[in-house]
Amino acid sequence: MSEHPYVGMWVTDDGQIRHELLPNNRYDEARGTRQSAYQGRYEINGTHIDYWDDTGFTADGEFVDRDTLHHGGMIFRRR
Repeated sequence: MSEHPYVGMWVTDDGQIRHELLPNNRYDEARGTRQSAYQGRYEINGTHIDYWDDTGFTADGEFVDRDTLHHGGMIFRRR
C-alpha cells in the first residue's frame, strides 16, 4: 500500500486524545495517560474517514483540510 497523505499523528488541542493513523490502515488511539486505549482499522475515501474499533465500535470523521480532522465532536490537528 502506498502511504496516504493523512497517515500520521492527530491530536486534540488539549493533547488528551491522540490518533495515530498507521500506513497499514490500522490506528492506535491514546487517551490521557492511557496508551493504546483503542485500536482498530480505518478506511479513507476522499476526505471522509471510517473507523472500526477492534471491540466493535464504529465512528467516522472528516478531514476539513490537510491538517485538521473533525471526529466525534472533536477537532484534531496533525502533529
